[in-house]
Amino acid sequence: MTTVTKAAPPHIDHIGIIVADLDQAIERLRPLFGVPARTRELAEVGLRVAEFDAANVVIELLQYTQGESGFAQQVMGQRLGLNHLSARVTDVEQSITDLRQAGFTPLPGFPRQGAHGRVAFFEPDAVTGLLFEVCQLDAKEHTA
Repeated sequence: MTTVTKAAPPHIDHIGIIVADLDQAIERLRPLFGVPARTRELAEVGLRVAEFDAANVVIELLQYTQGESGFAQQVMGQRLGLNHLSARVTDVEQSITDLRQAGFTPLPGFPRQGAHGRVAFFEPDAVTGLLFEVCQLDAKEHTA
């Protein structure tokens, strides 16, 4: 990938966790993070999202709003809990090209606009079961 070199480790933008009840999950994690979560609705893909900022990563809680028919659930699956790792990149299209050459397969419908910027998800990893995402932040998003 053009944004990840052997000299510098990748920047993990966020860790995605699927939850059954976003409001309950926010209240449960609030004591750990001590700050209110940012929340938003992504109705077009069937998600409610809450984000907690830690010093080195964003913890993203995701609740489906459209059930199995929603785009988000079709991409991320039904299993609750740890779902995906997202690496921050400077160029989503180039990252897709580079990762495809390394044997990764992007999921249909990507790249597209996501919660943080332009994103692409790849097929679930056969070893860990995790989804991998690359994310090119919108200019308005945080850059830490």
